[in-house]
Amino acid sequence: MAKKKELEVKQQLEDNEVTELEEEEVEAGEAQQGEAPVRRASTFAELGICGELVSACDAMGWKEPTGIQAEAIPHALQGRDLIGLGQTGSGKTGAFALPIIQALLKHDKPQPLFACVLSPTRELAIQIGQQFEALGSAISLRCSVLVGGVDRVQQAVSLAKRPHIVVGTPGRLLDHLTDTKGFSLNKLKYLKAIDDILNVIPKERRTYLFSATMTNKVSKLQRACLRNPVKVEVASKYSTVDTLRQEFYFVPADYKVKFYPFYLVFIEFKWFDLIKLAAYTTEGSTLRKSCEALSLIDCYLVHVLNELPGSMIMIFVRTCESTRLLALTLRNLRFKAISISGQMSQDKRLGALNRFKTKDCNILICTDVASRGLDIQGVNVVINYDIPINSKDYVHRVGRTARAGNTGYAVSLVNQYEAMWFKMIEKLLEKDIPDRKVDNAEMMILRERISDAKRIALTTMKESSGHKKKRRKTDDDDDDEEERNAPVSRKSKYRKSGRR
Repeated sequence: MAKKKELEVKQQLEDNEVTELEEEEVEAGEAQQGEAPVRRASTFAELGICGELVSACDAMGWKEPTGIQAEAIPHALQGRDLIGLGQTGSGKTGAFALPIIQALLKHDKPQPLFACVLSPTRELAIQIGQQFEALGSAISLRCSVLVGGVDRVQQAVSLAKRPHIVVGTPGRLLDHLTDTKGFSLNKLKYLKAIDDILNVIPKERRTYLFSATMTNKVSKLQRACLRNPVKVEVASKYSTVDTLRQEFYFVPADYKVKFYPFYLVFIEFKWFDLIKLAAYTTEGSTLRKSCEALSLIDCYLVHVLNELPGSMIMIFVRTCESTRLLALTLRNLRFKAISISGQMSQDKRLGALNRFKTKDCNILICTDVASRGLDIQGVNVVINYDIPINSKDYVHRVGRTARAGNTGYAVSLVNQYEAMWFKMIEKLLEKDIPDRKVDNAEMMILRERISDAKRIALTTMKESSGHKKKRRKTDDDDDDEEERNAPVSRKSKYRKSGRR
């Protein structure tokens, strides 16, 4: 187990490294062109955007182009391939959507299936589709969104209407492109899906690649997809906006050892074994001690939530099971919390998002499925309940707040086992994140009530898992690549991974 964990951390460390040679190749490509730098425009009209789209931008409240839009759009209108790197919430969607729609308008008769947009997650794909429809509403733009969890027949009907723009996740899009009987997404990985899609679409094309971070995977996509691209970068490689206030709480781990030392390993990496413990133990006191051992970090979380009444809050955890357990625990404590993860059906995920967007619930507990590109208005707090192993995931997580010039607050709950990962985040950002002090005696006042709430949540999940096992014999779930890559084993509903 230790060897496996070591390999996992080593892989994450490798992913945290950016291939400088590839970046130099891109910059060299730009230098060879010898083109003069494009003057920074202050309006969309000055960028060369046509009148119909300028009006659409005004209707959406886009009064002037953002930094990445001002830098990227002129190159895109010249027909160049692009790599766009910008901070979260910097307007990257508009930077590629506007040139695509304008290129479509150049045809006397708008061409069907003119552009394909790939997104790593379903929710982001749906959001991008909505942006295209809003920008193209005045010109009757048709956009089809292809994601997992939605009936394939309905999507095939939508494609048969020959939309101008297709937005989708790689696995489901490839499923429609190949239309191969018996095609399985079980073994499909994101980069392999992109590879297969590239073999199907035309060789002569324009390609835009946009991201908040430049990772090895992005570099591989660059080599596979783009030809002599222009690199547009409006921020440092990995940075957060100046309007974001960042802090962390250090959660002492000695309380966990004192209450239940035998389960220390499980607390940090396999906490969900407590579900099995609850199933096999007949002594309520044993489960109670286990919950007390796990509840200190929840005390810190509740302390933060109590200080931010009425705020729109996103809480990030590492595993799908953690989202539900934490949501149940917080609801037992009278907080309006709801969860979202790759393990949920598409309808439930969209339902949870809508409840959060309409402020029916003001706390959304999620995995990194929700960290990529989602733009939810009003989110002013992000809490890292679990510290991400991959430092770049931190940038994406905290980017859900402080968007479009607004202020935001990001707080992380760090224990001694995660301190190394948090130091890597500070190194990546090239800044020290301040530590916020709190009186541990104050935390102890909350502990008994929170441990009871968590014990009830664990019992509820144990009972729920029993019912699901009975239904699993007759029910089949429709999953896509996100769910298969989620940190939950298909063999066991509650995989022994994650912590708490």
